[in-house]
Amino acid sequence: MADGVGVTDSSEEGEDDEEEEKRIREGFIVDEDEEVEEEDEEEERQRRKKRRKRRHRRRVEEEEEALEEDDLELLEENTGTPFRNRLTRLRRGRDGRSPPASSSSRRKQVVESSEDDLDDDEDLPQVQDIQRIWDDERAGRGQEDEEDMDDFIDYEDEEEAGGLDEQEREERRRERKKLERQRRRAMGSIHELSGIDAGAWDEIHDVFGDGHEYDWALAGDTEVGLDEEAQKPEMKYQDVFEPSEIRARMLTEDDDLIRVQDIPERMQLATSSFSQSSTLSLHQNLTESDIDDAAAWVTSRLSARKTRDFFSDNGPYRAYRDALVLAVSYALRFLFVQEFEVPYIWTHKRDYISYFNPQEIRTRIDLISLPELWRIHVLGQKYRSLVERRNALFAAYSRLNTEDDYFEQTLKPKIDTVEMVADSTEWLSMKYKSRKQDTFDLHFHDDEEITDRKRKPPSRVSAYEIAKKSVISKLAEGFGIRPHEVVQNFISSDRPNFVEDQELNPTTFAEQFVNPDSLISQTPAELLRRSRMILATELGKDPLLRQTIRDLFKVEAQISVQPTERGINKIDEHHPYFNFKYLHHKPIGQMLDSAQFLHILAAESEHLVNVSIYLTNEAKGRFERRLNDAFASDSYSDIAKAWNEERSRVVQEALDQHLIPIGTKWCREWLREEVEDALAAHCGSKLRERIDVAPFATADSQPGYSPSVLAISWGKGDPQKDAITMAILDDMGRLREHVKIDNLVDQDYRDEFIDLLKRRRPDVIVVGGFSMATTKLSARVKAILSGRAVEGDPAVPEWHPPENVNEQVFDIPVIYVRDEVARIYQHSKRAAEEFSTLSPIAKYCVGLARYAQNPLNEYAALGADITAISFEDEDQHLIPKEKLLIALERVLVDVTNKVGVEINRAMTDSYYQHLLPLVCGLGPRKANALVRKIATLGGNLVNRDQFIKSGLLTTKIFLNAAGFLRIPRDSDVKSAKNRHADDDGPDPLDATRIHPEDYELARKMATDALELDEEDIHGEHPSHVVSLIMDDNDNERKLNELNLDEFAVNMFEANEDRKRHTLNVIREELLKPFAEHRGPFPALQPWEVLTMLSGETPRTLRTGLIISVLIVRIEMNDTVITRLDSGIEGMITPDYLSAQGNVRPKSMFKKGQAVQAVVVEVNLDLPMDHFQVTLSTRSIDLTQGDGLFRRVKRDDYWNTQQYERDLEMQARKKRAETDRTRRVIKHPNFHNFNAAQAENFLEKQQRGDVVIRPSSKGVDHLAVTWKVDDKLYQHIDVTEINTPNGPILAVDDKHQYADLDELIVNHVQAIARKVEELMAHEKFKHGPEDELHLSLKNFVAANPAKSAYGFTLNRRKPGHFNLCFLANKNATVQTWPVRVTPESYCLFEAPVAGVPELCDAFKVRCVS
Repeated sequence: MADGVGVTDSSEEGEDDEEEEKRIREGFIVDEDEEVEEEDEEEERQRRKKRRKRRHRRRVEEEEEALEEDDLELLEENTGTPFRNRLTRLRRGRDGRSPPASSSSRRKQVVESSEDDLDDDEDLPQVQDIQRIWDDERAGRGQEDEEDMDDFIDYEDEEEAGGLDEQEREERRRERKKLERQRRRAMGSIHELSGIDAGAWDEIHDVFGDGHEYDWALAGDTEVGLDEEAQKPEMKYQDVFEPSEIRARMLTEDDDLIRVQDIPERMQLATSSFSQSSTLSLHQNLTESDIDDAAAWVTSRLSARKTRDFFSDNGPYRAYRDALVLAVSYALRFLFVQEFEVPYIWTHKRDYISYFNPQEIRTRIDLISLPELWRIHVLGQKYRSLVERRNALFAAYSRLNTEDDYFEQTLKPKIDTVEMVADSTEWLSMKYKSRKQDTFDLHFHDDEEITDRKRKPPSRVSAYEIAKKSVISKLAEGFGIRPHEVVQNFISSDRPNFVEDQELNPTTFAEQFVNPDSLISQTPAELLRRSRMILATELGKDPLLRQTIRDLFKVEAQISVQPTERGINKIDEHHPYFNFKYLHHKPIGQMLDSAQFLHILAAESEHLVNVSIYLTNEAKGRFERRLNDAFASDSYSDIAKAWNEERSRVVQEALDQHLIPIGTKWCREWLREEVEDALAAHCGSKLRERIDVAPFATADSQPGYSPSVLAISWGKGDPQKDAITMAILDDMGRLREHVKIDNLVDQDYRDEFIDLLKRRRPDVIVVGGFSMATTKLSARVKAILSGRAVEGDPAVPEWHPPENVNEQVFDIPVIYVRDEVARIYQHSKRAAEEFSTLSPIAKYCVGLARYAQNPLNEYAALGADITAISFEDEDQHLIPKEKLLIALERVLVDVTNKVGVEINRAMTDSYYQHLLPLVCGLGPRKANALVRKIATLGGNLVNRDQFIKSGLLTTKIFLNAAGFLRIPRDSDVKSAKNRHADDDGPDPLDATRIHPEDYELARKMATDALELDEEDIHGEHPSHVVSLIMDDNDNERKLNELNLDEFAVNMFEANEDRKRHTLNVIREELLKPFAEHRGPFPALQPWEVLTMLSGETPRTLRTGLIISVLIVRIEMNDTVITRLDSGIEGMITPDYLSAQGNVRPKSMFKKGQAVQAVVVEVNLDLPMDHFQVTLSTRSIDLTQGDGLFRRVKRDDYWNTQQYERDLEMQARKKRAETDRTRRVIKHPNFHNFNAAQAENFLEKQQRGDVVIRPSSKGVDHLAVTWKVDDKLYQHIDVTEINTPNGPILAVDDKHQYADLDELIVNHVQAIARKVEELMAHEKFKHGPEDELHLSLKNFVAANPAKSAYGFTLNRRKPGHFNLCFLANKNATVQTWPVRVTPESYCLFEAPVAGVPELCDAFKVRCVS
């Protein structure tokens, strides 16, 4: 074998070569012919170069001489002479062995077939067979090469060649081959005929060989040039384009695989098909044997409502729980075995996910809704991943070649979550650490690829491993029960394992394991600690305990938030994070309904807060007691108690070091996933509200009609810069005209606008823009349409009656539509490609018009940019983009398949074509491939059969997509008649939602409705009867007379086909094919229009807010017209100018002045395009401030004490920085204390004692702190007001005092006396409020016929009381607040003089 020039591999010459090399190294041999050999090599290179040139020239000549197949056909047609099997001259046969480059390229051409070829791979040879073709060519030039020369027969006699038919020519060819073989045999015996016998030939062969020993050298001479050509790499598009460009154009190998596979595209992707980085999913589908287990697993996790309604004892649908499980199994089978997408199942297989009972055929219960069907799809994907990982775990366990009864009998049946798979893997790895490490290297499709298989040794050995390998493991066995037995006791109700009690106490038992020879001193306590660590670790890593703690966290966990030092200063009352700044003990179940937790995580990432998730003390104690009971001994001896104490320490360590951290970490991620999913689903529902609507329709428009739209915009509304731009789209969405005019005031421009309306006659006018000036444009357009003048219109004289301005009146509605998509479109690459000559505002108008014609198409055309649309202003940015894309894509897929796509229109309309990838079964790749294939057929389809007959779609894709791809009926074509079933003619059923697999049912229903027999329709097109029933004027009555219930029962009894819902769909489609199922086009609400044009929301224009406005003008009636920063017009009436009244506004304001004003009212009149805000500049309104309105609401679970402590700390720091001079007041009760110091000072004082101190609110404030009860102090804010009669100390409007003594006596001590009086009452209960609740419950339990009430101090509001009462034993304890003032008690702000009156007031209010 020759690998190259001058390279040999001869085993016979190996020894000689070694000796020769040795002599050369020692210098015994000197090569004297080196120069001669170099010259020979140069000559050889020149000869090879010439040979390459000759081969290239000959190849070019042959290519030029070769006739194309079309040319041959043309010659034959014109001359009548066959040219295909006729050669004018005999050409030299080429060597059968192809050069490497050409052979590899030829193999590539065969192996890398096109998409069309891959659809019919049964007819293709296998790849190895194709490769063998070229291997045989390279094998040598035997008889096959010589027989190939027979193809080069020269038919010199044209008449003979042309006059013979094919059979005669074949006989002539066989005769010539026979003669040729005889000639070869004769030539093979020449050596015998020449007188040389066989023995002589053998001797010649032994001496000279057979002449082929040096073929490798000859081959090398001729093949070097070919090798050089072969080494040139073949140019690929990967060598030209950047990888990012290849991915964007979907030309990667994964994209090719997705295009070719007969699996719906979205099912092949692990991400959204909109995503720019979509990845291929490598999951294996479920099998039929997995469906039952999958159905049970999915049903239990479907939703809390489903569990409550179907599986609780008092659930309203408990009788249908088996039907629900069956429906889920059908859905999973359709999704993961038969590979049908959700819209297909919802539309064509609804009977299988609804309740169906032939005996109760009229009972209609939708067991699974559309959102729940998507939920089943998600849960099925999770279960599929679980099965894959669980199988990998079981395979790893089998490789251990061991039998573990606990794993096989206890763990294995309970592994039903991915977390348990990971826990079990870790548990096996820990238990069988000494076994081969590779056993536990589980890798899945979504794991990162490991490039280096070299194992890095562990940097350190854990304390558990060290202890486990020492004698301490024997000490751990002395606890009398193994960890997995403890777990079995924990999960079992009958406690199958018992503890073996020791005869020695723990310390004495541990002394037996002390090693006196050890260099490190070991005490029994230390040995016990390490043995407890072994048991705690094994308990903490047990999968069942971990799963139990996760389930407990899911139900019982609470969350608290503590601000960091940075967060305390940065998060003030107006910060959006203030809502949860001091969140305290909030149940985790209440975090699922809002995006609060995502905001908490965002604040944590900004280092503003610290988040803690934990179990309640009750839940943790319950779990700990249960685990202790499973671990403890039942004996009562002192030794058993001592061992139980050690076991309790093990349980405590397992909880604190292992189980609680695991539960906390999991709960955090689980909660984040749940909230993200819920928020993404909410954004999806918002999108559904916007796109699941029909195009705008006038009162007299026909169903399914798309309106012609005139879109008009003034841009930002600047008269000096912005012109009015108009674009009109016809009913097919084509841009017919775009116009730009300066204004609608000048008569010439008005006439031009009116002329456009007369010529185009739009069905609707859509107005949009970027400022509040758009409302003026809308009002002017409405005025022109109605033929009246606009207020202040200079084009109309004052004496002219406004109702007769225009003779022409147009009945065209003027509306606003959402412009968020149009704003994106005007600057998009898509707009630049479609309308390169239009201005951005004109493109914006096109977007507005398209939205009015088809909101679905507009959102679908956005692709991945749809995430730029805001569906949740405050929370959407917290959702991962990929998760949001998936949720939005599902909604687009649902609505698109609900509407259907006209395939022929998609071929001609690139804008409409954006809907095609959303069709069930398709996607961007498959849709593009389908468009290309249809284009090769002429760009138009006649019927749905062509999808299969022409190889446009594979089987599964056709089944998924066929019912949603419409081919409308041509009204000019008469109904199909006298057509055979195999004709490629139109089928009226192709214009309906009816799936091709149900065509026979539709034809049967049409035949029965028309009361025809088979003889009546014999020989006609199968769907001829469908055309007849569709065109029948009385078709609705005839179809309604059919007994579809009986028909459905018969079908079920015959073939177990469930078709009740399908039959209803068929009837509806025969009456109204692809009828509009979407809701009407919604009109925008006034606040939505205001937000779109100005950005203001009800929150930013809330009544009571103080805003900055600009004075625009002062009217004659003293009304001040202003303008807000957002462009909205404001109005200040004389009543709201000043509190003094009778003030001229010109004396207060001037034009262009910026003033502060309070929002009084927002006036919105959308029909009149009037948006105005009523404002007030009265000092009484401004001095109150708007802090109450701007302040962020606290969460109900608020840590008030911590909040007040931090406030005090901040105030103290602020005082230390800004107020270095201490205030001094000459009074015995005055101290320079802060709140904490005052409380510490009063801690040892009597109740009612007072401290007066400086206030952090400023120099005009004082703080009074008095002791209400032990560890309970009230802080009173006192304001110093300077009046002409002297300073006044004001607590509030009703309580004002001349000096501090009067304040102490008449206010503080008066309140203290009231507090003492109530605390001395028999109904008062000392201690926390929970103790009062317990006392009331015990009293009512002992006296069921009575109710009870009592008082206790309000610890959250010092100086206040809580009145708690219990009406009966079945009621809950109610709490009412009681406020104490110097004169009275206030129950719900109703004052009473004393405690008896307070009790009477409570009883009266309670009875009423």
